[in-house]
Amino acid sequence: MQVFEPLLTLSRYRTKLTDVGRPVLRVIISLIVLIGLWQAIVSLFELPSFILPSPDAVFSRLISRHDVLLSHAFVTGQEILLGLALGLSVGFIFALQMLLFRPLKVWMLPLLIASQAIPVFAIAPVLMLWLGYGICSKVVMAAIIIFFPVTTCCFDGLNATPKGYLDLAQTMGASKWQLLRHVRLPAAMPSIASGLRIAVVIAPIGAVAGEWVGASKGLGYLMLQANARMMIDEMFAALFLLSLMAVALYFITDFLLKKLIPWS
Repeated sequence: MQVFEPLLTLSRYRTKLTDVGRPVLRVIISLIVLIGLWQAIVSLFELPSFILPSPDAVFSRLISRHDVLLSHAFVTGQEILLGLALGLSVGFIFALQMLLFRPLKVWMLPLLIASQAIPVFAIAPVLMLWLGYGICSKVVMAAIIIFFPVTTCCFDGLNATPKGYLDLAQTMGASKWQLLRHVRLPAAMPSIASGLRIAVVIAPIGAVAGEWVGASKGLGYLMLQANARMMIDEMFAALFLLSLMAVALYFITDFLLKKLIPWS
């Protein structure tokens, strides 16, 4: 058996590399196809650079201005991660409240719907007035935009626990806390994971929307400045970097969820 242990270790290592490599390869192939279509459109219609810059112009700007772009990307990345932490925490707490105190659901549901019915750009100026032009208003904006899907997914998952599991646990004398910890939460993990996947994709929208309304740093701010100065290639470079951040965040989250929650 010891003779085969190195082979088994190598097989597991290759499996881990394959798990990581396949999504990365798919992203690279999709990116190459997208850039090819982009270049074809620019060449075919002979579009001027102030309407649609060519990929090589955007990547040249990405390299020449990498220090500025990365410094602004760092700020936006902080806003996204902090917004995710706040939105996920508040969303999960609200879902628990609606589950444990059923009458609250009737009162809290209109608040959840209203939080998504109001346009983001209508909330942003008010948040700027209350929280200032710093990072706080962008974090809250990102949290607001992910609040509804996270709360809904968490509540649906916790509420959809098979009744047989609950009856069996109650028969064995489980308390309400034990039911939540050992039965409801494990059963709700696929729904919670789905809410998290949705959240990491749309959180950048809230952060950038806040930067568009009022900011002095961040990729959204840089895009506005570049657009005002007709530096369209720099605006596309910032947009490309933001998209890359969102894709990387999604695949990292998906990879971690599959490792931590294999049944999700």
